[in-house]
Amino acid sequence: DELERWLSKVTLAQSFYGHFYIEHNRGHHVRVATPEDPASSRMGETLWAFLPRSVWGSLTSSWRLEKARLDRLGKGPWTIHNDVLNAWAMSVVLFGALLATFGLGIAPYLVIQAVFGFCLLETVNYLEHYGLRRQKTASGRYERCTPEHSWNSDHICTNIFLYHLQR
Repeated sequence: DELERWLSKVTLAQSFYGHFYIEHNRGHHVRVATPEDPASSRMGETLWAFLPRSVWGSLTSSWRLEKARLDRLGKGPWTIHNDVLNAWAMSVVLFGALLATFGLGIAPYLVIQAVFGFCLLETVNYLEHYGLRRQKTASGRYERCTPEHSWNSDHICTNIFLYHLQR
């Protein structure tokens, strides 16, 4: 619902990665375990090769998804209704308030914790789908996504190690 979407943007504000909730829910969950999904790691791919592809891919995908949503509503992308922009605006406000309160000396720490935060999210994606692929059916579509297309499960150990990201 609307409150949960807003809270997810608030949660992602400190990592300046608010577009993640758009890409993760409307892009990754649709394309998971396919070559079209930037957040599904390939067999043999290192984390260091995966990170730039996933970070850039999720950013561009979230923008395309949000632009398409706004096009359907008859709106352009440069509007307050753009969830990518308003998620980033939350980060700007948060970072601005912290810089105003604590001074420029906090800037390196903000950058470090933001990079650490989004790298943690992407590392979980790397682990959850490493080397798993959905096959194409005779119709040319991908097979239905099943639990076999993710290394996670709804068990306490998985929830602890993957920070409950799958939920």
